[in-house]
Amino acid sequence: MINQEPAGESIDLFRLASRWRSGAEWKKIVEEMDSEPVPSHLNTINSSGLFQIVSTDKMSVQYVGTPQHGHDVGVVQADCPAPTRRLAYYFEMTVKNAGQKGQVAIGFTMQHFKMRRQPGWEANSCGYHGDDGYLYRGQGKGESFGPTFTTNDTVGAGINYASQEFFFTKNAKLVGTVPKDIKGPLYPSIAVHSQNEEVTVNFGKKPFLFDIEGFILEERLKQQAMIEKLSLQPNISHWIVRSYLLHYGYQDTLKSFDLASENTYPSESMAQENGFDDQGDMYALDHRNILRQLIKNGNIDSAFQKLREWYPQVLQVGQLAEAVSYAQSELQKFFSVKSYVDLLQDVSGLLAYKVPVESSVGYLLDGPQREFVADAVNAVVLSTNPNLKDPDRCLYSCLEKLLRQLTLCSLERRASSEDQGEAFCLHRELQSGGRAKCS
Repeated sequence: MINQEPAGESIDLFRLASRWRSGAEWKKIVEEMDSEPVPSHLNTINSSGLFQIVSTDKMSVQYVGTPQHGHDVGVVQADCPAPTRRLAYYFEMTVKNAGQKGQVAIGFTMQHFKMRRQPGWEANSCGYHGDDGYLYRGQGKGESFGPTFTTNDTVGAGINYASQEFFFTKNAKLVGTVPKDIKGPLYPSIAVHSQNEEVTVNFGKKPFLFDIEGFILEERLKQQAMIEKLSLQPNISHWIVRSYLLHYGYQDTLKSFDLASENTYPSESMAQENGFDDQGDMYALDHRNILRQLIKNGNIDSAFQKLREWYPQVLQVGQLAEAVSYAQSELQKFFSVKSYVDLLQDVSGLLAYKVPVESSVGYLLDGPQREFVADAVNAVVLSTNPNLKDPDRCLYSCLEKLLRQLTLCSLERRASSEDQGEAFCLHRELQSGGRAKCS
């Protein structure tokens, strides 16, 4: 058993538990983060009733009222609000018949919007109108925005969560954008307001006329361009990578890395002047490298032997019964933590098999999991350094601290936008390599 409180500073190895997850668990986490209802059809129940459904799939409507004033509009919302856990949301409307006056509109409204008023005529709504090409944002007076649209035109409305803007399109071309100053869930909405007006909506079941994938890619490139403008210290990436290799005891790779860059990058003394002090990570480098190799190769007995020889203070030597008792007392409290339950159940299940590696939980003995065990042993060995001042330094390299800070900043930035926009998941970003996710 590994003693989490050896002589010196104490460390909490369970803070590394987020790494101890299978590919299936990570996939489940990402799916849960992205899971949210997506509009699929028009809600004909919560409406003004001044229209009739002209398709069984609830995707087309026609105005059947007799327009007398501004309170007899036929407004229809989608069956649920626009999803928010993405970079952008978008839908389209095709005008099959502009009717007598062409007073069709597209936009976004809140759930309790007055359904006999055009989108944009009331507070907390926004609408692009076909008869005058004006954009209305919460009041009866519109503003010049784009071209009018009529029979056979396809217009679209979207929300760019990254820039917090509404955007509108006509016949596959971007018309313009306006600040999104409405808070709360927003429903994709369409409106008809003169006899024989008929429109059809597309919530993504069919390809959009507008290249929404290209739009999202362009937004990502804008974000990337902003990042690339940031000023960084010279050669900082070199020292971040080097500190990572040193922290985890990848001694052979570190030697090759230094050899390849010895004539390219400045000396370690200059690195220390820029804030990179790797003296703590130099501690027991040879030992940590050997222990990592033994664990990676599955030679656990030899790893324990070396630990007893070099760092007896990090081991609790006892019988199997004592180990089980220790596990029950120390691990039981973590069964109440949802994110640990599946892992702990699988770990406990290993004891039930004569050949654990061939069992359904054998993934815990695979190469990646051995790396995690080696990381934990590496942290414990680093904690025996008599000159250690910061216990966190045992658990995380400089690179990982930067990534943790990136995650926190991304979450804070999203929180400032009412938790709208892509839900940041570092694991997904590393796996996808930054590939665009389309809406």
